[in-house]
Amino acid sequence: MPQPKAGVSLGDMTGPSSSSRAGSAPRPPAGPDGQGRTRPTDGTSRPAEPPDGAEGDDLGPAYRALLDTYTRHLSLQRELSAHTVRAYRSDLTAMLRHFRRLGVASLDAVTVRSLRSWLALEQTRGQSRATLQRRSAAARVFFAWAQREGHVALDPASTLRSPRSTRALPPTLGHAEAAAMLDQARTPAPPARGDKDQAAAEPDGDGAAASAEPDDDGVSPSLSTGPAGSGLVTLRNAAMLEVLYATGVRVSELCGLDLDDVDLERRVVRVLGKGRKERSVPVGLPALRAVGAWLAEGRPSLATTAAGAAVFVGSRGQRIDPRVVRRVVHEALGRVDGAPDLGPHGLRHAMATHLLEGGADLRSVQEMLGHASLATTQIYTHVSDERLRRVYQQAHPRA
Repeated sequence: MPQPKAGVSLGDMTGPSSSSRAGSAPRPPAGPDGQGRTRPTDGTSRPAEPPDGAEGDDLGPAYRALLDTYTRHLSLQRELSAHTVRAYRSDLTAMLRHFRRLGVASLDAVTVRSLRSWLALEQTRGQSRATLQRRSAAARVFFAWAQREGHVALDPASTLRSPRSTRALPPTLGHAEAAAMLDQARTPAPPARGDKDQAAAEPDGDGAAASAEPDDDGVSPSLSTGPAGSGLVTLRNAAMLEVLYATGVRVSELCGLDLDDVDLERRVVRVLGKGRKERSVPVGLPALRAVGAWLAEGRPSLATTAAGAAVFVGSRGQRIDPRVVRRVVHEALGRVDGAPDLGPHGLRHAMATHLLEGGADLRSVQEMLGHASLATTQIYTHVSDERLRRVYQQAHPRA
C-alpha cells in the first residue's frame, strides 16, 4: 500500500469520485449506544413512529401539538439523531395516551401519581427494568423542558424515580476469537443462499433489496458476485470488521465515515458521534492496510456518484446500510467455532474490554468510545474483573 504524503487523508487519494463532505451523500445519524440505549445491537429496532394523523385520535390536538413541538426541539436544537427522536416520541406518545385514558386533559393536571401509574402499567405488560428506566428518564426530560417553555407550571416528574436495574455483563469475544474472525474475513464466505446473488440479499442505502437487473444508478448487482465480485465484497467486509474491532466505533459511525475522515499519516479516523460530536480514534496498521486495499481494489468498482465520499458502499454503489454491516458481523462470527453470536456492538465491547485488560486507563477508553459519562465505560471494567475472577478460581489451589 503506497504511503501518502504527510497530512494527506484518504479523500486526497481517490480521484474525482471522492467529493467533499458538502457535496457528498448525507451521513447517517449516529444511533444511541451504551447504557440506556434505545436500539438493541442485534439489528432489531423500536416501533416506527406512527404515520401522520395516526396519533390524533388518541392524543387529541393539544397533546399532539405539544409532542410535535418537543420533537422539533430535539431535532433542531439538541441535534439528536433521527433514531433517538423516534425513540423519545414513541415513549412520550405512550405516556400521553395513558394520561388521556386517565382523563388528564392537560399537563398541569399531571401528578407524579399519574406518571407512576403509567410506569406500573408498562411493567405489567412485561417491560424490562432497563426499558422502564429509559421511559422514566424520557418523562423527566420532557417535563423539565415543558416547565422551561411555560407549558406547565410545576414539574411533576422532578420527584419521579427510576427503577433500579441489574447491570448485566455484556458478552464479549476472547482475543483468540477476535483474531480468528479477522483472519477468516480475508477469505470469501461460502454462499448462504445457494447460487443466488449476494447482492439480492443485501439492502442498499434506502433499505431496498437489490434486484438481478442493474439498478437506477446503472450498477449491476452482478458486480458483487462471481470470483472477482466475491473478492470485492471480501475486501470490503474485511476492512469493516478490522475498523470495528480496531476503533470500537458504533455501526452508524462506521457507515457515516467519509474518505476525508481517515488520516493515514496520523493513523486516526475522525468520527461523527451522538449529538454530532466529533472525536478522533486511533487505528492500528492491520485495519489501515485493510481499508487501503478496499479503497484501491474494491471501492472503485462498486461506488457510484450516489455514494459521495462514503468509505464503505453497498452492492448498488451507495453508502452502506447498517443492516448490511450487522449481517456481515453475524456471519463472520458464525464462522468461528465457539464464538458468541454478536453484532457490531459486540465488537465495540470486545475492543474496550481488550484495551482495559491490556492496561489502558478508563478515561482513555471513554474518549475513544465517545461515552459522555465515565459510568457507561465502567461496565467494561466489570467484564475484565469477571474474567480475572474466573481465571483465579480455575488456577488458584485455594480459590
